[in-house]
Amino acid sequence: MPPIPGSGLAKGLAVTLRTMTKKTVTAQYPDTQPELPPRSRGVIGLFEENCTVCMLCARECPDWCIYIDSHKETVPPAAPGGRERSRNVLDRFAIDFSLCMYCGICIEVCPFDALFWSPEFEYAETDIHELTHERDKLREWMWTVPEPPALDPGAEEPKEIAAARKTADKLAAQQAAQQPQPQAPGKAQTPDPDEKGGTP
Repeated sequence: MPPIPGSGLAKGLAVTLRTMTKKTVTAQYPDTQPELPPRSRGVIGLFEENCTVCMLCARECPDWCIYIDSHKETVPPAAPGGRERSRNVLDRFAIDFSLCMYCGICIEVCPFDALFWSPEFEYAETDIHELTHERDKLREWMWTVPEPPALDPGAEEPKEIAAARKTADKLAAQQAAQQPQPQAPGKAQTPDPDEKGGTP
């Protein structure tokens, strides 16, 4: 049987009329901000105080979008007769987000927790050069880094904490065993007749 002319149009209009009466589920961005998952990758924040200029993040970056400059500084000895030490001082830390592919390798390899993910993603620019964020701007992103999630109450205790607790309990038991036991109240001590002042 051949299809009735205009049946396809009628079906399409029926779908349109059905959806017109339903409540919309579209979130109108930017009027409605999206609810991002806690581990979303937006922008990278720099906690400059933790950075030791080890260059691991720049070396491991597959896009070579991290730029670090530093110089060495001599630190006087901490005590008289000690020797001077040298340390690296950070001069520049920049990330070019026009090259970054948000793989997170730099954050994972940082041994001193100087880089963190922020869920902020609204940093589009009209000029591509503005997407290179220097350390002052990277530091500002740290204010948007969420707190780490709470530990799972049903999770296993970390081995380090369990070992420390076991050692502390053992030391407490040893100290308790070494302390003299207090005498029970109401129990008078029998005097020794050999001592001075005893009965003959």
